[in-house]
Amino acid sequence: MPYDSSKPFATKLLPQEMDCLAPDGSEIRELVSLPGATCCHCTLPVGGVSLPILHKTVSEVWFFVSGNGQVWRKFEEVEKIDDVGPGSALTIPLGTSFQFRNTGDKPLVLVFVTMPPWPGQEEALPVPGPWTSDHAK
Repeated sequence: MPYDSSKPFATKLLPQEMDCLAPDGSEIRELVSLPGATCCHCTLPVGGVSLPILHKTVSEVWFFVSGNGQVWRKFEEVEKIDDVGPGSALTIPLGTSFQFRNTGDKPLVLVFVTMPPWPGQEEALPVPGPWTSDHAK
């Protein structure tokens, strides 16, 4: 979703249908973008476990809207698993391996910002993670 400078302001309703599956297997709905960032809505269904990945060139900020889950992150020798739910926010700095899973009885929903804008599916590299994913790569 490239930025269009001929239309400097963006306003968009959340699409009912997903735009694509992320490289980690989660459902993505594109929202808005600027030259330095993209903003998307992400859903991981009940029982869902993403694929563990590492981004090559982008960082992300996540804000959880609904559901409950866990996020694993590893940067160099620092490794952590956090419980997340509505109101939780976290960062995925460049060079961080990550994976997330839905541990609740509702879809796990978050809004995230990718900086710089998402370059495409080739951005994600598979890595070993703590959980078995329900998505084939």
